[in-house]
Amino acid sequence: MKKQAFPPISNQKATILILGTMPSVQSLELGQYYGNSRNAFWKLLFTIYDVPFSSDYEKKTTFLLQNNIALWDVLEACVRKGSLDSAIEQEVPNDFDTFLKAHPNIKHIYFNGQKAATYFKRYAKIENSYILTTLPSTSPANAAKSFENKLDEWRIISQ
Repeated sequence: MKKQAFPPISNQKATILILGTMPSVQSLELGQYYGNSRNAFWKLLFTIYDVPFSSDYEKKTTFLLQNNIALWDVLEACVRKGSLDSAIEQEVPNDFDTFLKAHPNIKHIYFNGQKAATYFKRYAKIENSYILTTLPSTSPANAAKSFENKLDEWRIISQ
């Protein structure tokens, strides 16, 4: 089934870009980045920035913008049965050249998992201009790492 990603959450003050691969089935149904309640993404960020967690999506997006974080996915569209990145086929990348030119303050790009980094490096030809860091996936499918292990590695985004 063909899946279409969300537009980015960003503003001109963004200095950090966090990239996932493609929204999960639950995220697409809810119309929210990291909508699966078992995905650790939002809990990690709120913990890192020492902000009380909120399940309100508008507060989550405001939190990102207040902390100069842009959020997007590497892929604009793909064919995928289910939510696993390993099931992605016929991928179409997002237009990073245009996006990054429109966001000149972004200096650091963090990848939420190996697949996001792999697709970015395959399709984006601008990586030498930025610091690129691959972090462990926040997906519940990445059960090999505990929340605490993920938190230790994700803390780098606040430095």
